[in-house]
Amino acid sequence: MDAGPEVTEVANLLGCGVAKALLGKAALPDDLPFVTGGIGLLGTTPSWNMMMNCDTLLMVGSSFPYAEFLPKEGQARGVQIDIDPRMVGIRYPMELNLIGDSVQSLRALIPLLKRKEDRSWREKIESDIRDWWKTEEARAKESANPINPEFVAWELSRRLPDNAILSADSGTTANWYGRAIKMREGMKGSVSGSLASLGAAVPYAIAAKFAYPDRVPVALTGDGAFQMNGLNEMLTVKKYWKEWSDPRLVFIVFNNQDLNQVTWEQRIEAGDPKLPMTQSIPDMPYAAFAESLGFRGIRVDKPEDVGRALDEALSTNSPAVIDVYTDPDVPTIPPHITFEQAKNFSTALLHMDPDEGGVIKESVKSVVEGIVPGLGEKDK
Repeated sequence: MDAGPEVTEVANLLGCGVAKALLGKAALPDDLPFVTGGIGLLGTTPSWNMMMNCDTLLMVGSSFPYAEFLPKEGQARGVQIDIDPRMVGIRYPMELNLIGDSVQSLRALIPLLKRKEDRSWREKIESDIRDWWKTEEARAKESANPINPEFVAWELSRRLPDNAILSADSGTTANWYGRAIKMREGMKGSVSGSLASLGAAVPYAIAAKFAYPDRVPVALTGDGAFQMNGLNEMLTVKKYWKEWSDPRLVFIVFNNQDLNQVTWEQRIEAGDPKLPMTQSIPDMPYAAFAESLGFRGIRVDKPEDVGRALDEALSTNSPAVIDVYTDPDVPTIPPHITFEQAKNFSTALLHMDPDEGGVIKESVKSVVEGIVPGLGEKDK
């Protein structure tokens, strides 16, 4: 996380782009024109395109485990920097492994690099990134029933304080955090790594508040995760919040009454329709619960109220819970859709998925926005 300036200098020398693993989302701000955003299933199309067409891969301080999102073996020459010798060369066949601290290693490497004068590769990457953000905005602003969850993250992104600390849970909220949130200089953010355990966002945000009481943590959590442990953790917040120099601590509950990430995984990975017995969860008045503890509780069920709710939560003089009713049928479109995934998705719908109508409608709109941003909105 501290090697941002060195990574930027290397990228400018080599005329390349930089993709970020999900746990490294805050390593570089997203307003840099060569930052392609996330890589992997929750990543961006520019990151996918860059990896599929590059001739050299420099991996810095990451054990990114999803090799299918890296260049094909033999396509690119590889160099890896990692402080742990056990982690080098295990994701991609590297020609050179440098064992050491990322900052110190890059500082030693930079004097050996020559500036690449041909900037056509960089220009192509930057063009892809500009197009991507147009697509992302168009998808976020697509209508849904009642609220597009991607729109919540998109509206949050431009309202965040410069020193905000974000956490996202291991559900579909991680998708919206990974794609729609634009990290700025000075922000921090994290999700559950390794085992991707459900229920991490709320305790991460509370821990961030104890570590940085003068900053504003924001947790993006699904209703499944919030029911599992988030409700209980509100008692911890109640006990300590008046001791913090800045009392603001915001919890955004994406309320769709569905364990949505697993529902989509069943459709895409296994070709199975949604099984309500295991996936549907009860609605609960999260905002009223927050009010009962002395916090600010805000219920949102209309897209036009999302911005107002976020502004209110970020400016109130207490912790706040936003209970936002989101559409479970909005698809989490990956940066690249394989034939097998498309086949499984079709099979799930043919097996009479109970949400078939909404899923088809929202999926078509998301795909259209990926081709011509804004077209889906115009056609409604």
